[in-house]
Amino acid sequence: MILPMRSGTSAPAEDPVSLVNRLFRDHPASVGETYVAHMRQAVSFGFTLIAAGLACLVHALVPGLFVRTASDCVRRLHHRMGSRRTAPNVPCPGPADVAH
Repeated sequence: MILPMRSGTSAPAEDPVSLVNRLFRDHPASVGETYVAHMRQAVSFGFTLIAAGLACLVHALVPGLFVRTASDCVRRLHHRMGSRRTAPNVPCPGPADVAH
């Protein structure tokens, strides 16, 4: 099968099945999850990070509030993510690098 060329490249365009696999299946499979399970985890992480970010913004205005909230959230997420990985862990900043 001859595939059309990508504009600006000499490489052929990716076939649709390979594209779908690459975009929706490869990464979830690399961490031992289905697409739906991975989506649930990512949404959970995303909302937790939004909450931690809001706590940081409030903390910036009133330093006595949410003193450890963001750093505790990041530590919990790091632990959750590290326990799910099948690939080698990527170094993450230590507690001193995390905003309180």
